[in-house]
Amino acid sequence: MSNTESILTNQCALQKDRPLIVGVSGGADSLCLMGILHEAGYSIIVAHFDHQLRGESHQDAQMVKETCAHLSIECVVGTENVRAYAEDKKLSIEEAARNLRYRFLFKLARERHAQAVAVGHTADDQVETVLMHILRGSSLNGLKGMSYRAVIQTFDAQIPIVRPLLEMSRAETVEYCKAHDLRPHYDISNDSLEYQRNKIRHQLIPTLETYNPKIREALLRMSQTLKDDSDLLDSLVDSLWTECAIPQSGFVTLDFSLLTKNAPALQRRLVLRAMQTLVPDIDVDFATLNRAVENMGKRVDLKSSLYMFREGNQIYICTKDAELPLNLFPQWGEDILVSIPSTIELANGWKFTIARVENVRAEEISANENQLEVWFDADTLTESLHLRKCHPGDRIIPLGMDGHSQKLSDLFVNEKIPQRARENWALLCSGENIIWVLGLRSAHSCRVKEKTKRIIHCVVTK
Repeated sequence: MSNTESILTNQCALQKDRPLIVGVSGGADSLCLMGILHEAGYSIIVAHFDHQLRGESHQDAQMVKETCAHLSIECVVGTENVRAYAEDKKLSIEEAARNLRYRFLFKLARERHAQAVAVGHTADDQVETVLMHILRGSSLNGLKGMSYRAVIQTFDAQIPIVRPLLEMSRAETVEYCKAHDLRPHYDISNDSLEYQRNKIRHQLIPTLETYNPKIREALLRMSQTLKDDSDLLDSLVDSLWTECAIPQSGFVTLDFSLLTKNAPALQRRLVLRAMQTLVPDIDVDFATLNRAVENMGKRVDLKSSLYMFREGNQIYICTKDAELPLNLFPQWGEDILVSIPSTIELANGWKFTIARVENVRAEEISANENQLEVWFDADTLTESLHLRKCHPGDRIIPLGMDGHSQKLSDLFVNEKIPQRARENWALLCSGENIIWVLGLRSAHSCRVKEKTKRIIHCVVTK
């Protein structure tokens, strides 16, 4: 088996009896890819996308159609105004062209039930991509470059993109086209320094070659080494992700204690995976990931409207509009009378229980540090007991504050309770007086004293 056939079968995992969409621009790289796949007996459908960036772009489309007709290969042409799309979406021309081109390719792949989308990225493209990521300060994922086979979630969650030519140079694709009588059309926009990739190709790489004539080989070797390192880290992250991550709609929760037991490199990669779960194909630089890891206990704005914060032992990484859970907090939404004894089911699996108890000493109660249970002097509770949610302006006279009252809003701030959990926080009241903000603070006036004769015990459990 030749090296190309091995790459098609093993690295790209392609099958000859299933349709394959091949992106063909009309340049040497894509025509070479089309020729290799056709020659090897793959069932290919050529897809050409006209970006309308040049007046003569329709000629490229015509040339590709004629070439395909000569080889009896089906050809589908799509077109869209890339410049108008870029202005509307406030994107660079390069980003806009890539988005529209890939959207067209994957739409066609879904319609034809294709096994993959194949594109003609070469070793030269790999070098340019690695340099682009170096200039951005990308993480290891960026520096390892492109893979032979990958899923780009932004465009399709199942159909992969394959790049069979990553070991071929641009010069080799030109030679292939000459040898097989394929006549590529040269895109003059490849010479324009308006685009960053062209600046890297025509300015940066030649400059780097004055320092190291074999800079391309060095960068390719580096990307392969980093890919192997990245694969090892990915296997460790897979295991850690299973242990401590819970992806949900609009957010991912991470177990803080498990996460922070690991090396910063693994923490960064876990944060990256959480971000990519929420915004597939997001490009995240090292600085963003490092900022997240160094500020794990604080709110951190990340990228693409994602943000991170901590609640208790949970780290949340969220989209801007995520509806976050309230299961960490005792919530209640109505006003009901409480009889003794009784058990009341609160929201999200919480339960409130109240009962009379005997043989509990005051010093035992004062030594208790569990905020989820309290004891009251029953004789101080002269009015009916009821559970309700918070009202604007609510106050409590907390235990240990010498009779001074405190706004519940201030209590919530001091206890770092998130805004979303405050409105429906469960309160136990005696008449108009709040005697327990469940799980946080009880009232001073109904505390158990040495002379207390009758005791009521309350507990809230998850």
